[in-house]
Amino acid sequence: MPDPAAMHTNHTVRGLTLFMAGLVLFACMDTTIKYLAASYPVPLIAAVRYAVNLVLMTALLAPFHGREIARTRRTGLVLVRACALALGTLAAGLALQRMPVAETMSIIFVAPIMVILASGPLLGERVSRSGYIAAATGFVGILLIARPGSGLDPAGVFWALLAMTTTTAYQLLSRVLTASESTIALLFYSALVGTIAYGIAAPWFIGGPQPGLFEMLLLISTGVYGGLGHFLFTAAYRHAPASLLAPANYAQLLWAALLGWLVFGHIPDQWGLTGMAVIAGAGVFAAIGTRRPPVKRSV
Repeated sequence: MPDPAAMHTNHTVRGLTLFMAGLVLFACMDTTIKYLAASYPVPLIAAVRYAVNLVLMTALLAPFHGREIARTRRTGLVLVRACALALGTLAAGLALQRMPVAETMSIIFVAPIMVILASGPLLGERVSRSGYIAAATGFVGILLIARPGSGLDPAGVFWALLAMTTTTAYQLLSRVLTASESTIALLFYSALVGTIAYGIAAPWFIGGPQPGLFEMLLLISTGVYGGLGHFLFTAAYRHAPASLLAPANYAQLLWAALLGWLVFGHIPDQWGLTGMAVIAGAGVFAAIGTRRPPVKRSV
């Protein structure tokens, strides 16, 4: 008979592997967006990304899930969540256009810590002392990265902070909606809303340099990276617990720094690296500190 302990270990390793692969794809997507944003408007890049994502979802998932892909119970909140993601995509793209990949993603990655902090007043969850410590530490990391004299574009810092804020809203709404909505439907409406919003805006940004074959492939790849990355994330949570995967999120910062160096030759300075390490450490500390099931207040 199969050894249950060995099977559990195999599932955990498989889930962690899928999760780490998803992180690599997201880091590749962010790096590609930064490269393209030097020549093309961010809304146009986002339009292609969401359209490709929607086509892939419809082609690969709709045949297996049918109407379930579009079935929702709390449609209003689902659409608000999708709009938060779409706005976050714009803000992150504009930040990447002005700042290095590693610094941008480090600021945005304060969002999971802010989710823990906001889950008390907004979701009625008990926030532990470790959550408050992690939040304060995360802000120290931001100050180290975006300190005066860092050379970062103030507009880029603003857009990165806005992306962090919208990502926080997106993740909070994800927590609320996972109890009533399927993962497939949440992914579908995120792609649909982004495609419609940026599809409407795209004609206003057409008229600049026309992409060649290489640039077109890069544009399409952003949708592939995003769609496949979300799919791997979903699969990973079927094999490994969230308490194990949450700290691994911050490995994406390492990939962002590595790709930023390989593609753009950017190496963060000593204070920037310290700030990234502080944010990553705060996030891991917060994730480990919240492994226990949250205690909800009675209604």
